[in-house]
Amino acid sequence: MRGRVLVVAGSDSSGGAGIQADIKTITALDAYAMTAITAITVQDTHGVHGLQALPPALVAAQMACVLDDIGADAIKCGMLGGAATIEAVCAVLEAKAAGVALVVDPVMVAKGGAELMGETAMRHLKSRLLPLATLITPNVPEAEALSGMTITDADSMRHVAETLRTLGVAAVLLKGGHLDGAEVIDVLATESGIEVFRAPRNATRHTHGTGCTLASAIAAGLAQGMDLRAAVARAHAYVQAAIFSAPGFGGGHGPLNHAVTVDPVRLAALR
Repeated sequence: MRGRVLVVAGSDSSGGAGIQADIKTITALDAYAMTAITAITVQDTHGVHGLQALPPALVAAQMACVLDDIGADAIKCGMLGGAATIEAVCAVLEAKAAGVALVVDPVMVAKGGAELMGETAMRHLKSRLLPLATLITPNVPEAEALSGMTITDADSMRHVAETLRTLGVAAVLLKGGHLDGAEVIDVLATESGIEVFRAPRNATRHTHGTGCTLASAIAAGLAQGMDLRAAVARAHAYVQAAIFSAPGFGGGHGPLNHAVTVDPVRLAALR
């Protein structure tokens, strides 16, 4: 096991997204997961039916506790919620994790449509958290909200990804799963330029937690010493494999197969 990853995000009772997906992903990629939970959701494959945010001081205390003891090689932020929580998270990052790779998945709306971040929180996200990030991983609606621009195709994805870098972010991975087409296109924008990752579109409803999974997979790679491009490429391949081998659970947006990298032969040897 190589690489320590601290995840700051909400809990998903269905196990497909949030902290639960983060832990599964990081473990499957042979890194070590730690958590600071920001909220408890009542959630299944159909959507979010309830949410209770944790006090910002408690979120910060969870982060500080594990950073002081175990430390981290990378940090992933998912659903943070309100402005006060974002400020508390930023304070800990600045005090105890300067120089640690930070992947921010700017979660604003759940797969089922529930809004998870208001306008005030978004302003704090843009002004405080994003400039601290090594990489942000917005999907199309999130990128549109952050940039104020409309995304319709691959060309506009490239333009918006480059524009988001002007917010002070080192790199942007703009995910194109919400667009139509036979291929799913993700655009990585860094100071070196643009790279496009392509995958055949799988006509499936079992895509719950893809954003959480991708961001955590990238964080695991960075924690293990991979460069950003290599971490993104491995994470992209992992998510595609997890989608194609999804177990088919639930009546709505079902979860991925986070254990897709686990070797059955190794499991059999433990029996």
